[in-house]
Formats: sequence, C-alpha cells, structure tokens
Amino acid sequence: MKSRRIWVLVADGARARILRDVLSTGKTPDKQEDLVFHSEPRQLREIMADKPGRSFASTGARRSAMEYHSEPVREQDRAFAAMLAHTLHSHHVAGDFDQLVVAAAPQMLGDLRQAFPESLLKITTAEIAKDFTKLPSHELRDAIRKLEIKHLSVD
Repeated sequence: MKSRRIWVLVADGARARILRDVLSTGKTPDKQEDLVFHSEPRQLREIMADKPGRSFASTGARRSAMEYHSEPVREQDRAFAAMLAHTLHSHHVAGDFDQLVVAAAPQMLGDLRQAFPESLLKITTAEIAKDFTKLPSHELRDAIRKLEIKHLSVD
C-alpha cells in the first residue's frame, strides 16, 4: 500500500515548526525540510504603550477613561494561528501532504481549530495538547516518533 505523507505541526503562540515526513524511517531528515515560523515577540506594555484615551460624559464636563475592547496578545496569537492555517491549506491544496498531526500548546490548539478550514480539519488525524516548541530539532523528531502515531502512515 502507498505510504501516506504525514506532516506534523508543532506550535505555540510565538513559534511553529512543520516537520515533513517525520515518521518515515527511510531517510535521515535534514533541517532544510522543516518549515519554521516566528511571530514578532512583543510585550503587552509595548502593544498597549498608548493609552486608549478619554471620553466626555453625555452631560456635564466630566471625562472618563476608555477601556480596551480586545486582548492584544490573544489577537496576535489568533493572527499567527490564521497565518499557519493559510500556509498549511496552501500546501495541502498543492498536494504536498495527505495527513496532518497537530502538537500545540492547549490555547494555540484551540486557536488552530478555529482557524483551520474544513479541508484541514478532515485530514487532521491527531491532536496533541502539549508544547514541544522548545525542544531541539533531533529531540523533537524523536519525541514525535514516540507518540504512537506510526499507525497513521498505513491505510
């Protein structure tokens, strides 16, 4: 039977790595095969450096502080998840892989689920709510191989 091409997405809110054919034992993986992404790391105090402003009351001359309407750091994480979803969808449409395994920090996993189009959700065969992004490349590949997802490569 034909072996399926399985890609593994490892992500958190600031960085991600797509491991291509990590489960194949036939060839030694090269660092050039990984797709690596980084989000611009910004502290909350940098994002919210400008105060939101003040507004006047509808009657009288009192002024009140305005509130922020969103959480800027969460919005940045969601935008990063949307960019990853778009990249994976483009590769899937191009026929680069057949199955997807997602290993991400729990909050990022939820953001990815919301960002993935239906076609990516259908081919996602495993979701692991664990952050592997800080592991070096060789340790990361070994950790992914030990996750008992090997049976996915056979139909």
